[in-house]
Amino acid sequence: MPSKNMLPKGHRHRSVRPEYVATRGVEPEMPPIIPVLEFEDDADSDATTIRTFLADPAAANMRIDMYLAQAMPDISRARVQLLIDAGQVRVDGAVPKSKDKLKGGEAIEIEGQPNPAPLHATPEDIPLSILFEDKYLAIIDKPAGMMVHAGAGSSDDGRNRGTLVNALLFHMSKLSDVGGTLRPGIVHRLDKQTSGAIVVAKDDLTHRKLGEMFAARAVHKTYLALVHGHLAKDDITVNLPIARDLVRRIRMTTRRADGRTAVSHIHVLERLGTPYGPFTLVEVNIETGRTHQIRVHLQALGHPVVGDFLYGAPHIVRELADDRTLELERNFLHAAHLEFTHPRTGKEVSVEAPLPPELAQFLASLTA
Repeated sequence: MPSKNMLPKGHRHRSVRPEYVATRGVEPEMPPIIPVLEFEDDADSDATTIRTFLADPAAANMRIDMYLAQAMPDISRARVQLLIDAGQVRVDGAVPKSKDKLKGGEAIEIEGQPNPAPLHATPEDIPLSILFEDKYLAIIDKPAGMMVHAGAGSSDDGRNRGTLVNALLFHMSKLSDVGGTLRPGIVHRLDKQTSGAIVVAKDDLTHRKLGEMFAARAVHKTYLALVHGHLAKDDITVNLPIARDLVRRIRMTTRRADGRTAVSHIHVLERLGTPYGPFTLVEVNIETGRTHQIRVHLQALGHPVVGDFLYGAPHIVRELADDRTLELERNFLHAAHLEFTHPRTGKEVSVEAPLPPELAQFLASLTA
């Protein structure tokens, strides 16, 4: 009796050689690169917002949910499916199913935001360093490692805790509602690993006026950064546009022609010759506030921010003549100064956020 593991009669001598020969030397087909859709500020969109765009030709034969998840990397595929299931997506005027495939070039409309069970930020007793406060606004010295607010795709877990918003809700009785339930009071952002001064609004009128001031570049922000190498000039203005990197989507890049305008003014404070190599301490003033702007612009100059592994800085700084090493678990980037005319009182507001101890210690260790 044949073994139960044997192939059926007529198939016992089948060889895979023909398939192997047919594919030998053939490069595997690479998945298409889907350009990222650029919207002004998704987080500010409400239920009535309708975005209209054309499906990229590279989306041909892709499922609609897969295409939208790649084109909008800040929204998960599960969230995209919620949009589709709720009828908030239309393709050439018709409501699709998630599995429907595109031909490329279709007119796509997305209405509002995906609406899962409401998620609200909750108060947490987290210490805050307050640089300035009155009944209209406050300026906080945010530590590195703290997110400003939870992302729109966060679930009710650890990512919705430990944020600046959680701390603000505990310490302040009133915050503006313009940013919604996940972002009360938040007018602008700092990267998670960037420390320093950030302004928050306590009422909607102050929030809107501050927003207009940021848009008009009437809020002056100065950052301190330590970068690898010696900058050749004392003053450099970088005006390279910034867009999302199509290959590594958590990064931004200056290498796309369709990027958004970004302007950074860089001034050398001190060039350091250290046992660990050359470094430069710089002051950066920005006219725009694009995602990762300072980090991307400095990397584009060939001088990445110390500790910024995402943009090419080494994980370990090694002494040139010995085996000693230094490590920094965060970016050496700090929002040191914030200055503007108070939107309600008309008085000048100017605050300094001191250099955090971990950055001061790293700087001292470099030159020791």
